[in-house]
Amino acid sequence: EDVITKLKSYNREKSIKRAESREKMLSKMERLERPTEAKSDMHIALIPSCESGNDVLHVEDLAKSFETHSLFSHLDFDVKRGEKVAIIGKNGTGKTTLLKIIQGLVAPDEGYLQLGTKVHIGYYDQEHHVLHDQKTLFDEISDAYPTLNNTQIRSTLAAFLFTGDDVYKQISMLSGGEKGRMSLAKLMLSDANFLLLDEPTNHLDIVSKEILESAVSGYEGTVLYVSHDRYFINRTATRILELRNGKLISYIGNYDYYLDHCEERHAQMEEESARGSSLPLAKAMQTETKDASPAGGKEDWKTQKELQAQKRKQEAELARTEQEIEQLEARDKEINEALQRPEIATDLAKLRKFTDEQEALQTRLHLLYDRWEELQ
Repeated sequence: EDVITKLKSYNREKSIKRAESREKMLSKMERLERPTEAKSDMHIALIPSCESGNDVLHVEDLAKSFETHSLFSHLDFDVKRGEKVAIIGKNGTGKTTLLKIIQGLVAPDEGYLQLGTKVHIGYYDQEHHVLHDQKTLFDEISDAYPTLNNTQIRSTLAAFLFTGDDVYKQISMLSGGEKGRMSLAKLMLSDANFLLLDEPTNHLDIVSKEILESAVSGYEGTVLYVSHDRYFINRTATRILELRNGKLISYIGNYDYYLDHCEERHAQMEEESARGSSLPLAKAMQTETKDASPAGGKEDWKTQKELQAQKRKQEAELARTEQEIEQLEARDKEINEALQRPEIATDLAKLRKFTDEQEALQTRLHLLYDRWEELQ
């Protein structure tokens, strides 16, 4: 509702149209009461112990391919201290690969990158590779940070809603959301001042998401993250890098700013691409105009009929997309409720079944949200 109000306040045709589309989606959603968990139970304090230099990251002419598939090439960008930069783009464009190159886990094919003075990276990945399934929560923290005493370890875990005997659970017994909280706990304890986050809101409950948003927004260090969560991006990003057709487009603003400017920037990018091709831009535009021009009244009537049929087809697809989104969101709610039941939480087979289903469901939802935006 806040997003809708903000879009309307812009008083521009494009923004008003998006607000009306969001209102339509909102009207079909079941209104839920805010969870009763007290926010004060979970405080994330992401405070870097060492301040980096002003230049945090410099990337120049970066390229990466896998076999015959080129992810990106000639990428150039810089990240400055204090920026919160979101990398967005369709699945398979190389967003996570770019993060891994920056962290040093994957080597680029061409180009280079340079970290600034006193830059220390902290990495959060959606697969939670920093966790060890065979360890308990307590041992996971104590082994990684041996200088902490028992009280400090318990206090840290309690800040992420792990209290009492929960601290002796094995990592392998945790749900996706609980693993997310554990990964964040380890990140909080690190000396990092440059955070790389890969889909940080995946599997987090509503309260955890809100507190993570607050922590990232107030973080005094630098953040570079990949996310499909539009709300999270809108609340936290100071700049957006869109990975599109193997190139980066920079937007100085949050997700609302991106939506207001992306069409114009995409058109500019296509124009520049056409200029760089063997066919001059003017000739290319002329060719397209000539090919699209109707030969006469009969052709004009035929074109109009085709456009009307295309519009009806698009409206039908939009309705199907909204219906599937509604069904999957309802199922996601059912799974979240099931995961809260003690008989599920203590049954490893059922727990894995539900979490696997939820991960597949959320992947499908991300694709549907993207398609819904395109159909508006």
